[in-house]
Amino acid sequence: MRRNHRWIVLALALASLAACAGEGGDVPEASDPAEVAASPVDEATAGGIRGTVRYAGPDTDTPIDFKADPKCAGMHQGPVDTGAVDARDGHLANVFVYVKSGLEKYKFPVPADKKVLDQQGCLYQPRVSGIMAGQTLVVKNSDATVHNVHALPKANREFNSSQPFANMELEKQFDKPEVMVHFKCDVHRWMSAWLGVLPHPYYAVSAADGAFSLDKLPPGTYTVEAWHETLGTQTQQVTVSSKQTAEITFDFPPKA
Repeated sequence: MRRNHRWIVLALALASLAACAGEGGDVPEASDPAEVAASPVDEATAGGIRGTVRYAGPDTDTPIDFKADPKCAGMHQGPVDTGAVDARDGHLANVFVYVKSGLEKYKFPVPADKKVLDQQGCLYQPRVSGIMAGQTLVVKNSDATVHNVHALPKANREFNSSQPFANMELEKQFDKPEVMVHFKCDVHRWMSAWLGVLPHPYYAVSAADGAFSLDKLPPGTYTVEAWHETLGTQTQQVTVSSKQTAEITFDFPPKA
């Protein structure tokens, strides 16, 4: 009898709790971010960020010594720089620019298209690129020589895969955001690439003239970071107004 009494009391308590929830009263809403619907981006009011990366120092790249692999040497008619500091006329290429914060309430679908990291002329192409978490990366070997793809992430899973023949491909995914993931070739020590993994599509890589753009951004205030493999990072706070494009400049000094 006492056991039945306890069940009756428990049932009444649950009924009371449900009634309060129905009235929108005392029961708090779910605080788990996964249960909170993300706001969609309204492209009709979206703006953007356009900018330039400038560099006040010399191009310190040195020519690659291809003697370790005669096949690599035969793929080039003249000297090839490492590409670590690609500076021209006061501008800096291969800078990864992305929205670091300000998009937390948005959720973005993983693109179905695949990104490609190719090995051409015993170099990674592109040297710096971006991808969304969960998106597929295709790593190709376009060279008639052996390569070894060694990814060295810290937040994601490391992999080390040999590609001994031309036209070989492998597909990988990075589940967690990470800026940046370093790639190297264990056969050719000069081969290096960097991949930014983000939870959103708002990233760019500066071109030879230092130019970059982040398009279709919802209005808001953002922290934008510019990352360079040897010169470090810089950040700026940028406000994007409805249907407007904000302009910014990153100035990198020479490495001390």
